[in-house]
Order: sequence, then C-alpha cells, then structure tokens
Amino acid sequence: MKKVLVIGYVWPEPNSSAAGSHMLSILRLFIKQDWQVEFATPAQKTEHMIDLELEGISSKEIALNCSSFDEYIQTLSPDIVMFDRFMMEEQFGWRIDKFCPDALKILDTEDLQCLRNARHQAHKKERAMTLTDLQSDIAKREIAAILRCDISLIISSFEMKLLKDTFNIPCNVLHYLPFMLDLNKIPSKTKAFNERSGFMTIGNFRHAPNWDAVLFLQKIWPLIRKHIPDAQLNIYGSYPPPKATALNNPKMGFNIKGWADDALEVMQEAKICLAPLRFGAGIKGKLLDAMTVGTPNITTDIGAEGMYDNEQWPGDIQNDINEFVKQAVKLYENEALWNSASQAASPLLKNRYNGELLGQQLVEKIGCTINGLTCHRLGNFTGAMLKHHTMSSTKYMAQWIEAKNK
Repeated sequence: MKKVLVIGYVWPEPNSSAAGSHMLSILRLFIKQDWQVEFATPAQKTEHMIDLELEGISSKEIALNCSSFDEYIQTLSPDIVMFDRFMMEEQFGWRIDKFCPDALKILDTEDLQCLRNARHQAHKKERAMTLTDLQSDIAKREIAAILRCDISLIISSFEMKLLKDTFNIPCNVLHYLPFMLDLNKIPSKTKAFNERSGFMTIGNFRHAPNWDAVLFLQKIWPLIRKHIPDAQLNIYGSYPPPKATALNNPKMGFNIKGWADDALEVMQEAKICLAPLRFGAGIKGKLLDAMTVGTPNITTDIGAEGMYDNEQWPGDIQNDINEFVKQAVKLYENEALWNSASQAASPLLKNRYNGELLGQQLVEKIGCTINGLTCHRLGNFTGAMLKHHTMSSTKYMAQWIEAKNK
C-alpha cells in the first residue's frame, strides 16, 4: 500500500470552486487505488470544506515556517507527496527533499498562476499580454517549482503547449490532467428548451476573474435586456462580498444569488450560461457543469481556452461585447440552435473528460516514474540544480522566520 501525503493550499471545497472539485477527484482516485491518503494544510478551516473523513482520508493541520513539520514528515514517511500549487512546494518541498528524499514529488498546478497573473496585469492596463508580462517573478517561482518536482499536473492543453514551447519544460515532467468526470453520472436526459428560463453564471467571488466577469456583465446585461425585456440573470457563487451583494438589482433582473446548494440544479434551470471571462487560466469548471446538464454557454476565447479542439463548442465564443450580446439573444430565442448547442456537449465531454481513462493514465504515469525515479531525476539536471540552490535559500528564510516568531 502506497502512502500519499497531499499538502493543500486550502481545504478542499468542491462545491465552491473548480479547483476544489479537481482536488477531490484526484484524492478519490488515490483512495480507489487502496492507497493510504492524508491531507495536510496550513490553511484555516472553512464552512464549505468537505468532510475528508467520510472520504476515507485522514487530515492534519500543519504550520508554515515551523520545524514541527520535520518530525511529522519523518513519522509519516510517505511514498508520494503532492503539492497543491507551487506555493506549497516552495514552503515544504525542501523539507521533503531533506527528510524523505525518495518520495515521489507531484505538483498539482491547478492552473498556471503566472499565466493568470500576466493576463490580469495586462487587462488592468487595457492591453494585450506580452512575453514580459508572462516572464514575471511569479513565473520564475512557478517554473522553478515545476522543475523541482518529478511530475507536474497540467489542467489545460493550452498550458501544456505554453510550458513546452515558451518555457522549454521537458515533456517527461509534465502530465496533462484535465477535470476527471464520471461519465456514468452525467444525466441522460436534462430539461428541454421550453422547461427553462433566464440566464445564469456561477463562480467563487474571491476568484478575481469571476469578479471581473460579474462587473463586465453589468455592461452586457442592459444590452441583452433591450432585446429580452423580461429576462432574468441569476449570479451564483460562494463568498459574495458586500460589494457584490450591493449590485443586486431585481428591477433590472440582475440577481446576486450567492451560494448555490446544488450548482448543477441551478445550472439546469437556466437556458444559457454566460461566462464573459476577460483573463484567467486553466479550464473553467462552470462551463463543464453547463455541458453536464446540457446548458449552452456564451463565453470568450479565455473561457473556452484549452477545453476543446476540433469538437463543436456547445454554444458560442465571442470577445466583442456586441457580438456576445447578439449570440446570447439568438441562442436564447432559437430553439433549433439551442438544441444543437445542447447536444454538442455530450461528445465533447466523452472525448476529453473521461475520468476513468484519465485516472488510469495518471496512475500509470506515477507507477512508471516511481519505478525509474533515479533515472528520471538524472534526466532533469535543471531541477537538480534548482534544488541545490533554492533549498538553501528557502531553508534559511524559513528558519529565520521561525526564530523571529519565537
């Protein structure tokens, strides 16, 4: 039985964010292999976190910059350590290298933070992203963490290409892992066109791209209402701040609903999912949820990025605000067009998000890498060099912080 330690950036909240859902699917895959899984994090517990004990997963609260982790990791002695985002590898990776050097190190990037940050900076300056934006200090830290790990999980095909072509990351340390869907749980029948009404969107309000999309919808929505005067837009998401709830405007049909107990249920009530994302990275859980219940979507290039290839998109992709509105209205009012978009979801999900196949591929990648770990690491000299230099810098910084805190 393999022993797996997952070091989380936050406690998993599968009903709050796509990242939380993705993390839970990976944890469940590990449990399915009859591996012993423990989830540890320095984050505070939250109201929407999942009960890991019910999943058969033990948990541990750990501290940043504290040598108590050293004793803990030596006692646990895991075979595999997975870091949730590069910040956790920075904090704990050197301690794993020191006390469990033979443990396989996996980095779950969730999405590339450097890409999301670069696009955000460019968006704030109202210009296109440049290579200078991309090669930021965050990129240097994130790429270094990828190279220090044995395997990095990359959620988007676009990001796989970016890492290989722009950052020259060796293919053997990258593994493509989009969302793993249980195709058997996708409903065979969903609500029809005439059983639905209104528009909707959903997303954690703490996630900057989601909040920006809500602000952009304030500009889009009056244009849609000109064509469909009685239309309603319901906006769901966890942790709505006062600035979000202040936007609630029932007279205009602009409804801030906040937390949804069942995202798929509210998604299926609507005719159209709107996702006017102007920056971000990874792949979008809200759009996969929409496809799961046959709800067509209107999104942007950023929203659809890395989610499809040659398949028909189940809705439309528009960056221009007027075209976005035009296609949203057209799809809302045209039943034949709506049915075509709704039906396009199923083949796309089967082609790209087959959880059983994707899970099998990940387990095989882990097994092959463990079996040839020495050779695998010898083939990654840059990673070894980064470990040599960064272990000392992060180690002494952590020890200085610990001493200062005392």
